[in-house]
This record gives sequence, C-alpha cells and structure tokens, in this order.
Amino acid sequence: MGTVLLQLNSVRQAYGEQVVIHDLSLILEKGHIGCLLGPSGCGKTTALRCIAGFESVSAGEIFLNGVCVSRADFFLPPEQRQIGMVFQDYALFPHLDVAANIGFGLHRLTRTECARRVAELLDVVQLTSVSKKYPHELSGGQQQRVALARALAPRPDLILLDEPFSNLDVSLRERLSLEVRDILKDQGITAILVTHDQAEAFAIADEIGVMYEGEIQQWDTAFNLYHRPTNRFVANFIGQGVFLPGKVINDHKVEIELGILKGEISQPCMQGCERCGKGCMVDVLLRPDDIVHDDTSPLQATVMHKAFRGAEILYTLSLASGARVLSLVPSHHNHVIGEKIGIRLEADHVVAFGQPTVT
Repeated sequence: MGTVLLQLNSVRQAYGEQVVIHDLSLILEKGHIGCLLGPSGCGKTTALRCIAGFESVSAGEIFLNGVCVSRADFFLPPEQRQIGMVFQDYALFPHLDVAANIGFGLHRLTRTECARRVAELLDVVQLTSVSKKYPHELSGGQQQRVALARALAPRPDLILLDEPFSNLDVSLRERLSLEVRDILKDQGITAILVTHDQAEAFAIADEIGVMYEGEIQQWDTAFNLYHRPTNRFVANFIGQGVFLPGKVINDHKVEIELGILKGEISQPCMQGCERCGKGCMVDVLLRPDDIVHDDTSPLQATVMHKAFRGAEILYTLSLASGARVLSLVPSHHNHVIGEKIGIRLEADHVVAFGQPTVT
C-alpha cells in the first residue's frame, strides 16, 4: 500500500434521531481517485461534507495525511484542511472573469506568483483563450473546467467533487469525465467524487464505494463491483443482470437451467450448511455478457424485448422455464420479438447468493 492520504474510521453523522451515515470507513491512497456512488439519500454527500469540514461528525474519526481533522470532540475548520471543492453548480463568481475566478483563493501569493499559477492552470484546463470572459459567456463544460482549475489553484492535498457533471448533457458528461480524470492524474491530485451515475464513477475513479443507507457496501475497483459483488444490493445496483435459481453441486460448481457454471462459490448458502456443497439452492447472477448469441447452439430462447444501443442490442430473452435473462448482442443480429434464437452460457466465474428465506 502507498501513502494513505485520507482515512475514515467508523464515522457516524446524525441530525437528531435521523442517522444519515454510520460506521463509514475507507482508506484512500495519495494520488488515487475515489468515488462514493449510490442512490439519492444514501448519505454520500453528507460524507463528503464531513470530509470537507462543512459538518462535524457524531462519532468516529477522519484523518488527512495522518492528522485527525474530525472526531466527536474535535473539529478542524474547512479553511485549515487543505481541501479543494468543486460544487454541483460550480459556484463561480459572476462578476469575475475566468482568470480572476481561478486566482481567487491565491491571496497569499504575490501578484507575479498568482499570475504565473493562473496561467499554468489555464493551460492545464485548456482555457487560455477565454481567460478574460465571464462565467455567463462560457459553456457548461468550460464553467466546469474553471471550477476545477480554481479548486486546484492553491495546490490542495485533496479535491472533493460533488456531482460535478449533473448539469451537463450526456455526451459532454462522458467526454469531460475523462478529461477531468486526465487532469487529476497529470497533476498527481488525490480526489473523491460523489455521484449517482455509474458511468461517471467507472470513467473517473480508481476505487469506488457503493453506498446504501449510510454505509459503504463494498469499496473496490469497478471490475470487482461488476463481476464480484459482495452482496445483493451491489449486484443489483451495479450494471444490469438477473438472478436464476441454481443447485450447488460442490464448492466450485453450480447447476442452473442453462448448464453448469464453474468457479469458487464463496457466498454461504444461508440454509444451514457452513459451506456450499450439499445440494443447497442459491440465486446465481447472470450479466448480459454471460449470455452469448450462437445460431449453432441447441439451447433456444425467445426474444421478449429489445433495446437498440447502436453497436449492440440488449435482448430480454425467455427461457423454456419462463425465466428471463439478458443478452448483449452485436446489432447486426437484428431479431424480431417472438423469434427463437440460439444462445450459450459463457461465464467464467460464479456469483451466487443464498435464496432469501420466506417468513
């Protein structure tokens, strides 16, 4: 592990009787980009505000560079935390031009040093040509880059980004998310992004914490969140997929309607046995890329729905049992609703969860 820049230990925050975040822990290394991802109301923005110092914590501790900045009986003010912030609405000063907005927080530098730093950042965010324009004269993407440059200007230890692309259209959002990642990485900046958009999280972050009801359900890479979710919430929230019932043959094989899946079965079956391998019934997660269209396959499924996505079509398919699965297929395979097509199972690992008990 590299140098730890940010650490949260069992942080709790409540407004009266309403607990917003509880037992929130994470570690972010210097130079890494983390993300708090989750639905509205899960506590991700509150967590960001606690890190920034806009709110105190009810319990737990927050450390920056090994120094405690928040606990129940101690609170370091935001201006002493060396943290930059990019807000959802950018919060640019309308009466200042681009250069003045970027240099606003550099009052401790001489005029020459300030001008040099502003010029450097204008080049970094590619806005030198509009340095004398005012915020209302800029596009949404340009305003977003001004806000990022202003946050970077004082050379903070950490940058916090609160839903920074939510006001932009989809195509611009995708392009800017990659640009922001490149800028942060080129500058060696540690950052935390808060978003409900998985595409943004996947495009920007090195590590992502999926949040639900004030807790991080899994802190991991995008690949592991998609392919190795630790619980049903993460499995359902990340990407698309369906659950099919399966019977465990042993600790590395499970049989489903489409065939036998091989891989380590690490989740307990929750039906009384300590390890799967006794014929337990489980629910097996299948992603759209696990079901491959194959005209030569004897296994048939009926097209129930199709969503055209340009290069690909997402098919909803009905199996012989009536269960439905998803399959992502190149769009030149254009089948009609009700048509039977050949499919095969192509999954190289098992994601299984014990079937919920019915009370």
